[in-house]
Parts: sequence; structure tokens; C-alpha cells
Amino acid sequence: MSGHSKWNNIKRKKEKTDGAKAKIFTKIGREIAVAVKSGGGDPNVNGKLRDLIAKAKANNVPNDNIDRIIKKAMGDGDKNNYETITYEGYGPNGVAVIVECLTDNRNRTAGDVRHVFDKFGGNLGTTGCVSFGFKEKGVFVISNEEGAYDEDKVMEDVMDAGADDFTMEDEMVEITCAPADFSAVLSALEEKGYAFETAEVQMVPDNYVSLSDEESLKKMNLLLEKLEDNDDVQNVWHNCDNIDDYNG
Repeated sequence: MSGHSKWNNIKRKKEKTDGAKAKIFTKIGREIAVAVKSGGGDPNVNGKLRDLIAKAKANNVPNDNIDRIIKKAMGDGDKNNYETITYEGYGPNGVAVIVECLTDNRNRTAGDVRHVFDKFGGNLGTTGCVSFGFKEKGVFVISNEEGAYDEDKVMEDVMDAGADDFTMEDEMVEITCAPADFSAVLSALEEKGYAFETAEVQMVPDNYVSLSDEESLKKMNLLLEKLEDNDDVQNVWHNCDNIDDYNG
């Protein structure tokens, strides 16, 4: 996936309406609540919670909101019992899609996800049908729009922090690491003064595909939009590298 495409996608997510941002806050809050219930409310002990707090901050979730979610989940304020379900399938022209959900109603969520795939030129597959082509990685994206970062200095800092690799292109720096090293790399980079546009563990495809016609791009954009708009859907990963070429 080209840096240009990734950077545009990140900026598009950052520039969403207030309503969409509220939905993002809610989804991250749900993830945090589940992590607290399973591993406790201390991020120094609960690594998953620590990672999600970093994700929340990268998405501009206020610290007061984060603290409130943690306190509520530690008490009796949240009675919902969510389970994690992952769906796999194909978008238009065989684009690989992974949909990660947190739901309190498995049947509702399965029906909703299947409907979106069917409506926009895709089809829901079986477990494992596309995930073999993805690897879990810690991913950090840093804005370099002002050209403030020197590549040699970034390389030194990244390697010192324990990350695996980095790229600098199109006004961005992308850093990757092993999932198990995410929290340590995050802390090390924060100590070096870096601020993140995104910071989370992602499913990164081994290979990418391009959609060559406008209709397929339109359907793929709508498929992603409708999935992301679903309250039960936490993350959507795919391997289309020119998704932002559609201007509809």
C-alpha cells in the first residue's frame, strides 16, 4: 500500500464529522471496558488496556473520558457482556476483508455484516479464508507534514525503541513492530517526544490488490463505510491499496 494512500486514509478518518468522532469514541470505549473487565483497570499490569489507552489518545479521546470508562467498567455501571467475533470475506473483485466485532447479540451482528457484504458486491467467507494473508503488527504513524524529522535521526530512535522497521514518505513516518513489543516501543517513542496520528495493533496484509474500475471502487468504499458505521464493528482491515482513488 503506498504511503500516499495510507496517509490520505488516516487524514480522512481524522476529519470525520463530530457525530462520526463520537461513534469512534464509543467503540474505543467499549474495547477499553472489555479489557478492564478481563484484565483489571491498571494499565501498568493490563497490557491490553495500556495499548487501548494509546489508541484512544491517538484518536483524540479526552483523558477524562478514558478515566470515566475505566472507573465505570471496574464498578457495576456497565452490565453488558460483549464477546469478540471476527468475520472474514471478500469485497468487490476479491478484495480481502477482515471485520472485528464486539457484540452482545451474535445473531444480530452476523446478519448485519452479511447484509453489507451482499449488498455491495462482496460475500462473507469462512474463518481463515483471508486472514492467512495478514500479519498482526504494531503500527505507529507520525505526521511529517512540516518536514521536521530527519531520516537518520528517526532510524536511530526507531531502532533504539525496539521497533522492526520504518518508512518515510508523503509527509508521514510509519513505524512497525511485533505485537508483543507494542507497549514498550510506544513508551520509548513517547519518551523521545514523538506524537502519533495512529498507534494500534493492526492486521497488515502481506500483499495488496488494486481495483481498476470506478464501480468496484464505489462499492468497496460503501462496503467499508457501512461496516464502520455499525455499532458492533470495531475494526475493518482490507488489502485494497487504491481505496482513496474513488472521488464519489
